[in-house]
Amino acid sequence: MTTNEAPRRVGIFDTTLRDGEQAPGNAMSAEHKLELALRIEALNVDVVEAGFPASSPNDFTATRTIAEALSRAQVATLARARRDDVETAVRAAGTRNHVLQILGTGSDIHLEHKLGITRQQAIDDAVDAARFADSLGVETVSVGIEDATRGDPDYLRQLTERAVEAGARYIPVADTSGCATPEEFGELIAKIREWAPAPVRVGVHCHNDFGLATANAVAGVQAGADDVQVTVGGIGERAGNTAMEEVCALLAYKGEGLGLVTEVDLASIYAVYGLLREVIRLEEPRNKAIFGRYAFGTAAGIHQAGMLRNPATYEYVEPARFGRERTLLISRHSGRAVLRHLLTGLGLEVDADKLDEVYRVYIAERVESDCEDLSVLRGRLEADLVPVLNGGPAT
Repeated sequence: MTTNEAPRRVGIFDTTLRDGEQAPGNAMSAEHKLELALRIEALNVDVVEAGFPASSPNDFTATRTIAEALSRAQVATLARARRDDVETAVRAAGTRNHVLQILGTGSDIHLEHKLGITRQQAIDDAVDAARFADSLGVETVSVGIEDATRGDPDYLRQLTERAVEAGARYIPVADTSGCATPEEFGELIAKIREWAPAPVRVGVHCHNDFGLATANAVAGVQAGADDVQVTVGGIGERAGNTAMEEVCALLAYKGEGLGLVTEVDLASIYAVYGLLREVIRLEEPRNKAIFGRYAFGTAAGIHQAGMLRNPATYEYVEPARFGRERTLLISRHSGRAVLRHLLTGLGLEVDADKLDEVYRVYIAERVESDCEDLSVLRGRLEADLVPVLNGGPAT
């Protein structure tokens, strides 16, 4: 990117309520979906995928309710390459402001073992569904390519070009089984971008089976894709989808060098994640990027000594930017630096020998659990320390 070139805006397409919700353990009521949809829209995402209306009455109702409630973001639906699915999606979400995603099939393994049809049949079905959706006046007709990363390039080209000819203006490309590397996925997106030139938009939809969903998604955008399909917290089938917070965090810190930018409200994503966890009863992870319980916490003395002087010693991603707080925790691995920090905060000064004694009693010998909050030790020191500093026994 040259100094005169503005960063390219990356669209954020949220599929928490569709791909995320369909995974085991993530079921949501229509009421919960609506509440989350409005909170997700408020993050300034571009598209909120409401559901798969033909799959169940709950999805149909939720989609209709969300489509009526959204005020800025587009609503998206999923439909199989069938006219009745397309019609159901339109009845649920209307045509205005609607991204209707028709599910195209990208790999022979899916054609043979899931659908039992030929490549030509798959192309014909996708084309017919796209033309039908276009004839109904759907604002944005989309043909998504499922399992594209295991597809034959010649077939993928035919499917993409025929879909665009039929009226598709958005082509999401899915690494459905999470099998691609960033290099492989970037090369695929570059080809799709060539076969579906602007103004057709290209999206990336990645799964995290190798832990590469964010890396693959960013590689796809660098190769020419226009938006990233994400879920809050990365929920989704198997190992999950590309996590919204990871992509947005990465672009917040590295976007200038990559020439990419998003406009998502970073500071509010964590609160939405909290609501999502409450709705689907999701346990709090300890070490998940951005959202883990201890993503901004440490109990190691060497780390704490550095962070007390300057948090940047071990903290590249700043917690406050994402609605989080850093936490220094006390454990058997904590050192004297954090103890002196607590004592200074209490207005107490001790010499090296007394510090060693306080350390032995209050940390080395007394911390039985893995770790505890700094405030717990502070309260204990505040209550007990006067007799200790006066030369009495530590209790």
